Amino acid sequence: MTSYAGRGVHGQVVQWLGARIVAGDLAEGDILDVRALGEDLDVSLTVMRESLKVLAGKGLIDARQKRGTFVRPRSAWNLLDADVIRWRMAGGDGERLMRDLTDIRAVVEPAAAHRAALRRTDADLAALDAALAAMEGARGDLEAEAEADASFHRALLTATANELLARLDLVLEPGLRERDRLVHGRGDADDPVPSHRRVLQAVRDRDAPRAERAMLDLLAKAAEDLGTATTQRA
Repeated sequence: MTSYAGRGVHGQVVQWLGARIVAGDLAEGDILDVRALGEDLDVSLTVMRESLKVLAGKGLIDARQKRGTFVRPRSAWNLLDADVIRWRMAGGDGERLMRDLTDIRAVVEPAAAHRAALRRTDADLAALDAALAAMEGARGDLEAEAEADASFHRALLTATANELLARLDLVLEPGLRERDRLVHGRGDADDPVPSHRRVLQAVRDRDAPRAERAMLDLLAKAAEDLGTATTQRA
């Protein structure tokens, strides 16, 4: 889920084209005149081709003989890609993205907390403790807060001792990071540490029902904070 933002000329082309596609400025089926775009952006054909390879890898475009390079339908996009998520947030599709994220977290994370309480190891507890400590020390630093929060939820999934559940961090984490930036960017967001600590304590105590309830409470508060941040942003 590599982000290409800020990676020189190549990254700027990926950013510009990707954002336009996701925002709908370039619609499904539109043909891209690669040479003309390169001239407009004042970049070489080599840079254009490499940039288009990146966008193809994200499912945004494809190329066919006799048809050329064209924008693929939304159903083909890699909606879990970190750049696609960021472009959706910037392009007016953030509300739908956050709604979907809230929904999938409600399905996955309470059950994960329940299983983590039953299966966690001392190493899992150490990872959760470290993430919580990082969260405590990150207040006011948006990127550090997002990283600490992602680390906690990643460690919780790992503590389920289920390899497939553990890899759901690939689904949750990019959206979670954008959610954290939105919520904590307000400057007056509530401290997330207490709700996470309650989850951790229940996992430490091997109290699976309490861990599940604590996660449900955490998610309810997260949804409330997100609603407030979204309203203020609008």
